[in-house]
Amino acid sequence: MRALITLSHGSRHPEAALGIEALTRKAAALAGATSYEAAYLDFHESDLEAAAQRVAAAGQREAVVVPLLFTRGYHLRVDVPEAIDRAAQSAGLRLLQAKGLGTGADIAELLAARAMAPQTGKKPQHLVIYAVGSSDETANSAVRDLAANVESLTHLPTSVVFATRGGKEDVAKQVRSHGAVRVLPLFSTAGLLLDLLADSPAQVDSPLGTDLAGVVADRFAHAVGLSTQTHMLAQIG
Repeated sequence: MRALITLSHGSRHPEAALGIEALTRKAAALAGATSYEAAYLDFHESDLEAAAQRVAAAGQREAVVVPLLFTRGYHLRVDVPEAIDRAAQSAGLRLLQAKGLGTGADIAELLAARAMAPQTGKKPQHLVIYAVGSSDETANSAVRDLAANVESLTHLPTSVVFATRGGKEDVAKQVRSHGAVRVLPLFSTAGLLLDLLADSPAQVDSPLGTDLAGVVADRFAHAVGLSTQTHMLAQIG
């Protein structure tokens, strides 16, 4: 089997790394990975090269890198492949890039399940998906499509607020317009942008955290399956 390495953006938030490590540990257990490491693109000394070197030092020859990114913005399209190439060369390790977390059906179902879970306080009349936001409009459109899917699953009107484009004030506007609002953060762990909603009049959920473990394990298994299939086809050819 292969090792699992999660690769997240990184954050200056003091609790962010703890959340990623807990998610990685649970996902590795679900996936049956031989070992696991958490790596970061920024704001943390454990970058992908360091994580890959630790995996190689433990005797592993191959690892699956699961990017903890929800959209196909610049980080996933450019930064992640470049980091993987550097780490593979540095550690002498074969690294398989898995798909990112994405904004597909499994993420929509996870968010919908959270939205419909029992809670204290008023029943929400409106849902808000709170995402970081991107300079890439295609990435932002993917989040809006996700909101439409969540709305279809919950039968509750669902909109999107981008933390970097309106953020806290836009959430407050939603409360003024709709009353009881529940915010579903599209965050894998704690973050400074999420902390901006600490005193929001809306009910703000916690980051997705270990709830994403099954999704990460699925991305791991899919990457391993593709690698095995490619190897078998190469042998046949």
